[in-house]
Amino acid sequence: MLKKLFPLLLLAACLCCACTQAFKPFTFIQMTDTQIGFMDRSEGYAHSDSLFRAAAKSANDAKPDLVVITGDLVDNTADPLQNRIFETDLKLIEAPVWCLPGNHDYDKTWSESIRDRFVSERGQERFSFRHKGCVFIGLDTNCIMEEPGAAEEAEQWNWLVGELTKARRAKYVFVFIHCPIFRQAIDERDDYSNFPPAKREKYISLFKDFGVDVVFSGHTHYDLDFEYEGIRFVTANPVGNPIGKGHPGYYLVAVGKDGVTVTDVPTVEIPQRSR
Repeated sequence: MLKKLFPLLLLAACLCCACTQAFKPFTFIQMTDTQIGFMDRSEGYAHSDSLFRAAAKSANDAKPDLVVITGDLVDNTADPLQNRIFETDLKLIEAPVWCLPGNHDYDKTWSESIRDRFVSERGQERFSFRHKGCVFIGLDTNCIMEEPGAAEEAEQWNWLVGELTKARRAKYVFVFIHCPIFRQAIDERDDYSNFPPAKREKYISLFKDFGVDVVFSGHTHYDLDFEYEGIRFVTANPVGNPIGKGHPGYYLVAVGKDGVTVTDVPTVEIPQRSR
């Protein structure tokens, strides 16, 4: 009987090990809003091109395990030159890269055809994977922000619950979105740069229940960093043109045994800030 059970026990042990990868310290980079063409009147979008190239070079010098770009890859998806510059500069990054859609990547609205177009061009509109004992989950916030995407959001929500359930034994769980859930207060007014009020607590409660550690976002073109309900929420500076207090740059994230350090790395001459 024991001989018959042994192969099954061995298989179960292997599957368990696969699901609970041993943790090892590592670094990764969050970029956002490369947004080729945004506020750029230079000929051939040379300014946007130079900013993305500077970020790619800096990222290669940092030698991260991977890079996540949280949306607004270009400013106008109908402009072939913007898309060509993005694709060319993306290839300069030596680490594996995962891209999410921003509102500009969906022509500022949600539809199934636009979503499908993004997937055909960029590979996916959401993702979930493990790396060195940690879980990375990327969401499409366009269906959350736009009423026409309600059915897609419901399907994505069920998928998200499933992925978070599988992530319970991970060392850290990281979630990536384009638009932040909120910027300053959970009850701030609904606008272009946050989740609708009814959905804020819904997602935060889910993330709290499943032990999400950090939520990374973009969209604002300036950085934010705060904690709410035991979850850290960080919004990166843009790779492209900033707004207000922002500057071109990205986040270098050091994932250690005792915690996660997020460092703002400017791609211009501004001192780094670790938090």
